[in-house]
Amino acid sequence: MSDPIISQKTPIVQKMEPGAYWWCACGRSAAQPFCDGSHKGTDITPVKTDIDVAKTVAWCGCKHTKTKPFCDGSHARL
Repeated sequence: MSDPIISQKTPIVQKMEPGAYWWCACGRSAAQPFCDGSHKGTDITPVKTDIDVAKTVAWCGCKHTKTKPFCDGSHARL
């Protein structure tokens, strides 16, 4: 099993519009927090998230959250 790479040790806070988004779970994407296909060759897959209404989201940047794809504070324990 591949371990995710820590992209950053803080959440990525963004205003999001309604739509479907693919969160990078592997930490390899150059388009953080979103998937760019860099997970190919690993057993880690991106997480699809549907945003129903415009809102501010705290995406997990450390890739160790228990509430994928959103930050749960796990970065504080790394």
